[in-house]
Amino acid sequence: MTQVRKGQAPAVLSRSEFHERFMQSFVDPAFRSEDEALARIEALAWDAYKEGRKAPSTRKAGNDFADPHYDLSTEWLETRERLKKAGAAWKDAATPSRVLLICGSARNDGTCPGEISKTWRLLNTAKTSLERAGMHCDVLDLSLLTSSYHMHIHPCKGCVATAMPLCHWPCSCYPNHALGQTSDWMAEIYERWTAAHGVLILTPVYWYQSPSPLKLMMDRLVCADGGNPDPTTTHGKKPDEAKALEMKGWDYPQHLAGRAYGVVVHGDVAGIEGTRRSLCDWLDWMGLIDAGSQARLDRYIGYYEPYATSHDALDGDQALMEEVRNAATAVAGAVTELRAGTLSQPDKRLPRPRPK
Repeated sequence: MTQVRKGQAPAVLSRSEFHERFMQSFVDPAFRSEDEALARIEALAWDAYKEGRKAPSTRKAGNDFADPHYDLSTEWLETRERLKKAGAAWKDAATPSRVLLICGSARNDGTCPGEISKTWRLLNTAKTSLERAGMHCDVLDLSLLTSSYHMHIHPCKGCVATAMPLCHWPCSCYPNHALGQTSDWMAEIYERWTAAHGVLILTPVYWYQSPSPLKLMMDRLVCADGGNPDPTTTHGKKPDEAKALEMKGWDYPQHLAGRAYGVVVHGDVAGIEGTRRSLCDWLDWMGLIDAGSQARLDRYIGYYEPYATSHDALDGDQALMEEVRNAATAVAGAVTELRAGTLSQPDKRLPRPRPK
């Protein structure tokens, strides 16, 4: 049996440390009139933390799972049920063709910048073209992470690196009520990816990389590529059971394979090609199908010009707007051909000698 390595977990917080962290959400003087009530709520939260009540609401898994008697989180089961319905709609030829439009910028005019992102403008240009091509558009604006109350995409915990079956589809790491890791947006985002026939990601470059909201979503989608749809086979997060299961042979199911994709990356001085390549490599790896060379776009807006005039620079770049329209139209065409079974996929039936 492969050894499970230990020794990195942080120490349990002291009661005083827990109090300090708990009260950070209530520094507004308006809360002072409710200090006694907050103290009672804090005591309950401390008990949940101390006892490790990650999923306080559970029920027996039932006959759909390997261990029907295992207690599964009701929140995870609800997410799973929504994904099953979304997957059924995706397979149904009678459903409208659906494209998930993703705005990767962290900026909007409802938070610190006070101005919309150029990505948002490009997205709406793409949306118009997709709708003209008969696509139903689902806009996922990741900038809501910076401007909406109590909305989170919590970081991936890297379960895959212990053993692939420890990474559950959908992710079961969150919510973790004991640690206050709640309001995780990914439960909804998994459903939206599952329902999509095509995906078009539009994003700026931040320091040679994807913006943090986009990268958080990408990391949490690791469970879509090889994730275990049955947490009872590992009895939650038992690393020894997951390692044993992987060593028996794991099939690495690709839960989002077969969807078309396009990528539009823009920047101001550097990093656009590397970011576009990494995004396309990631989508290829998950089994999505690129919509052609014109659907993989990287361009500069206002190259080495002032940031203050970057929207003006976009106003003047009509060629870029047309290229974005082309990217959207290419995705729409790929979705139509995929659903009709006419899109050529020469490697479709080739088995992978090194699945991972």
